[in-house]
Amino acid sequence: MASLQRNPFLIAQHQFDTAADLLDLPSSIRAVLRVPQRELTVNFPVKMDNGSVKVFTGYRVQHNLGRGPVKGGIRYHPDVDINEVRALAMWMTWKCALVNIPYGGAKGGVIVDPKFLSISELERLTRRFATEISVLLGPEKDIPAPDMNTNAQVMAWIMDTISMHRGYTVPAVITGKPVNIGGSLGRVEATGRGVMLMVREAARRLNRPLDSLRIVVQGFGNVGSTAAHLLDQLGCKVVGISDATGGYYCGRGLDIAAMRTFTTQHSFRLLEGYDAPGVERISGTELLELDCDVLIPAALENQITDLNALRIQARMIVEGANGPTTPEADQILTERGVTIVPDILANAGGVIVSYFEWVQGLQEFFWHEEDVNDKLERIIVGAFDQVWTIAEERRLPLRTAAYLLAVERVAEANVTRGVYP
Repeated sequence: MASLQRNPFLIAQHQFDTAADLLDLPSSIRAVLRVPQRELTVNFPVKMDNGSVKVFTGYRVQHNLGRGPVKGGIRYHPDVDINEVRALAMWMTWKCALVNIPYGGAKGGVIVDPKFLSISELERLTRRFATEISVLLGPEKDIPAPDMNTNAQVMAWIMDTISMHRGYTVPAVITGKPVNIGGSLGRVEATGRGVMLMVREAARRLNRPLDSLRIVVQGFGNVGSTAAHLLDQLGCKVVGISDATGGYYCGRGLDIAAMRTFTTQHSFRLLEGYDAPGVERISGTELLELDCDVLIPAALENQITDLNALRIQARMIVEGANGPTTPEADQILTERGVTIVPDILANAGGVIVSYFEWVQGLQEFFWHEEDVNDKLERIIVGAFDQVWTIAEERRLPLRTAAYLLAVERVAEANVTRGVYP
């Protein structure tokens, strides 16, 4: 049990094994899908502002290319390790297959806390890391995107670096770029918008009026803040929010617009120092255990475990983060009747609109934001309906149903292509 919680890749493999058993996959295809296809580890020097040189370690992992080029973000975090990146790459494979876009899964990361880098050091680190992994990157091979502690500016540096090496501009080599250099309208809000849509659709299936829902969101970065904002606009009451500085609770509902404005005016876009009448400061642990209708974990992996699952009071969990719930907690919550919309479905909005950005870049033809949002809604709601139907017909949790659909699609693609040579 402890080993699963410490190692996200073991969790990812456990989830795959559950689906593979139900699908009765042959051992040959299991062996292929259970491990990444390619892994690159790089140790690279970066010149710091004071003239010294530091060596950083980074990773790029490609899980499976059976359905097309691989897609996945790049994160900067001091706790990045190879097993985390392997797990995230595998989850991306299932996520892309679940929403039926023609990608496999990849992920990248650098072991660094960007808060301690100047903007010049961050740019030099980004460009050198992009150069180190450039052997894998390309619009037809591997298309990165933003992730934790990376943003549109970081993506712009990567695109420019690859373009300088090629001798011409390659906008489709990366997604999540600024709009003025080929990014897509609607991309920044896409993951949070997808989370909102999954809350809306699950509430509809469970006959819960939106204006009756009390929402708690763990994480107030791009995903969490966007989801909270859009749900607030739908009439839901967001009663709890947390970020790295702790939790904020107000039973009558938080002023999400004011909180979003506050973060834009303070360093690192954090809520530290936010205060308003009726707002109570609580710990991150307390936030997860608040009495609410919907809990949206939108921060890190392994936040809901067997140690706190019995104290989770939410009736529904919509996973905005990747891997926030361990298998042990998943089982406990399912037995308690908690509805869990899994990460590979709930946070797929980002990769869907990244796909749109890639298509627009290849065609050099760009869409209106309304078109982007409409297409996003059509795809992610369609995937939700398929998963819900499988779950009802086979009496399975939504996570297992989602994995059945995704793993089957990837397995079929790999079987059809065969084994080379």
